[in-house]
Amino acid sequence: MSARIVPGLLIALLIVLHAQIWFGRGSVGDVTGMVRKLEGQKAANLLARQANERMANEVRDLREGLEMVEEKARTELGMVKPNEVYVQVTLPAGQTARGTAASRPTN
Repeated sequence: MSARIVPGLLIALLIVLHAQIWFGRGSVGDVTGMVRKLEGQKAANLLARQANERMANEVRDLREGLEMVEEKARTELGMVKPNEVYVQVTLPAGQTARGTAASRPTN
């Protein structure tokens, strides 16, 4: 009788372990579900990262934007700050900033 108990216990233990692998915590189905959740979370993280980058770019543009607006106002519109003197240098006709003729004759 004891010769049959040991193999029976071993088979029962094997069945319990096998059931744990297929149906318990950390089972094949459980791991598959976790992999799907992980992929979904990675996608959500990517979207959140892109949104954060957009927001950071907007913040940077707003911080630097005032300087950019001021520069455009000064160069394109000739605006000046209070107590500031604006000097505009105009070149003679036919010359560029390098001092060469605007159009050269071709040979």
